[in-house]
Amino acid sequence: MAHKNKKSTQTLESRSKKIGKLHLVSLGCNKNLVDSEIMLGRLSNYELTDKISDADVIIVNTCGFIASAKEESVRTILEMAEGKKEGSTLVVTGCLMQRYREELMRELPEVDLFTGVGDYDKIDEILLKKQNLFSPDVYLQSSEERVITGSNYHAYIKISEGCNQKCSFCAIPTFKGRLKSRSLENIVAEVKSLVAKGYYDFSFLSQDSSSWMRDNGVSDGLISLIDAVEQIDGIKSARILYLYPSTTTTKLIERIIASKVFHNYFDMPIQHINDKMLKIMKRGSGESKLRELLVQMRAAPNSFLRTGIIVGHPGEGEAEFEALCEFLGEFKFDRISAFAYSREEDTDAYEMEQVATKTISQRLNKIEKIIKKSINESFQNCVGKSVIASIEGESSEGEMFFGAKMDIWDKDIDGEILINESEIDDLEMGGRYVCEVSECVDSKLVAKVVKRA
Repeated sequence: MAHKNKKSTQTLESRSKKIGKLHLVSLGCNKNLVDSEIMLGRLSNYELTDKISDADVIIVNTCGFIASAKEESVRTILEMAEGKKEGSTLVVTGCLMQRYREELMRELPEVDLFTGVGDYDKIDEILLKKQNLFSPDVYLQSSEERVITGSNYHAYIKISEGCNQKCSFCAIPTFKGRLKSRSLENIVAEVKSLVAKGYYDFSFLSQDSSSWMRDNGVSDGLISLIDAVEQIDGIKSARILYLYPSTTTTKLIERIIASKVFHNYFDMPIQHINDKMLKIMKRGSGESKLRELLVQMRAAPNSFLRTGIIVGHPGEGEAEFEALCEFLGEFKFDRISAFAYSREEDTDAYEMEQVATKTISQRLNKIEKIIKKSINESFQNCVGKSVIASIEGESSEGEMFFGAKMDIWDKDIDGEILINESEIDDLEMGGRYVCEVSECVDSKLVAKVVKRA
């Protein structure tokens, strides 16, 4: 299976004989990854392969969020079609397929089977019957067995599907539908099952996690989720991803801070800070509310703040852009993702007067320098400290180092620790250790393992 340009092969144990080889590419976000892992669970009678030319079945789980993601999805589909062997089956699924169903089915004769975002748990039926399938409802995970990829200690837990927000730039609700929350009992059952298999680190995510259970008339539902997860023996760390400003409360933040299991990890894309822009973007919260929440988050002990912003949204003039730059320079985020505005069909911003592409590019270059400085300061603040980290395997720098993830960080996106020394022999993949950070080099921490955590 490949995910975001990272490939990993995992041999699946099955009660039945393997019926062929499977190559799966999961593009886009980690919510997509969970859906891909559901498909792997349904196809456990296949052997996974990283070689396209060896695969009897090739599946591409696409992303359809913004222009660059759509381009990557189409490019990947064509690469799979060109590299596949004669007689193999190429299946395209996911968000891009759901969003542009008729167009893609017409323009991609290389693809054998098509399906959208409602049938991940029916992928085995689709292959067996050799029929396209587009169920009317978005798939909501229940008790299906997943095959976790890329880690023997960390797993993503999806808590809902869809979104009730009406952001001017986002088309996701048009093809993912309205919010549908997964039951607490179902979430807890999955976590318990994974803990029994040795997983101890969890990231809970959805399109808008702080709205979980609002479709059932419950505000601050995440508090009950935190309460329940804390009762599960064996969990050593957890975090919540994708908080939304208008549905995140001070009460929820207080509960996260009080938790002994959930880190003070706050992932809240603000998109902008200027009131005019926040109103145009239909974000539901103004600068005052954003600052109130962020200050409370930042004041938490050992807090880690991640956010995302959009540069060049229609209506953004120089004054609004400068206000964003000033804010990002003064407020110390640990990680910031900056995106150039992408004009998307079926959004309110699509018909607005657009900012020139050249202007967006210039602004992005400027703001990326501010972001680089902020992130570098966050890494430098770790030097000289003792941290808990989990061993991932060979580092991105090669076999000279082990790569590790700091306890509070999310998987893959927040950084890497290079382990160059250890006072313990035979370090284990997925093992959890206390490490002393000695330096920061090119946004990577260098550390020594001193003892087991």
